[in-house]
Amino acid sequence: MPTSPNPLRRNEASRRAILDAALQLCAEFGYGRLTVEAIAARAGVSKKTIYRWWPSKGAVVLDAVDDLASTVADHPYTGDLAADLRTQLAAVIALLTPASTSAVAGLIAEALHDDRLGHDLRERLVRPRIDAFNKRMQQAQSDGQLAADADLDVAVDLVYGPLYHRLVFHLGMPSPKQLHTLVAHVLRALG
Repeated sequence: MPTSPNPLRRNEASRRAILDAALQLCAEFGYGRLTVEAIAARAGVSKKTIYRWWPSKGAVVLDAVDDLASTVADHPYTGDLAADLRTQLAAVIALLTPASTSAVAGLIAEALHDDRLGHDLRERLVRPRIDAFNKRMQQAQSDGQLAADADLDVAVDLVYGPLYHRLVFHLGMPSPKQLHTLVAHVLRALG
């Protein structure tokens, strides 16, 4: 009697092709025009293969963005908190632009209407990045670059809030000069 494929036994080459195809298609056409059919065709797999491993296009894109963010948007540690924040924020900005074809922006928009995707986005993508931010900020506190009593919950909002404000209201991402000023003001506010 045939059994369902075990999702833990994914073919890694197919998985990678699917995730890469999802990101490429988002970059070309935007999340809203992305379909599972297009992902399957670009990856050279069947729709059935995708649905065996993911329940929706949002789940596929979330996995792809999670993989990408883990490699391009990590928090560096050079000993210079301001420079490290600017570097990390520049990587986040790259993930958010252009907004019309950003996989991250598409996921955020979709998550507003899909509670399951919203939950998964928060738990799999956002919370781990907040934890990484807090770890980097705690290191800065240990190094004496940030006040020991700085409120890290406020810090994360001060650092990233302006990016998402600018994204949502189509204000454009900050220039390198604006980013420099933003980081300087945030660090001054945090002591």
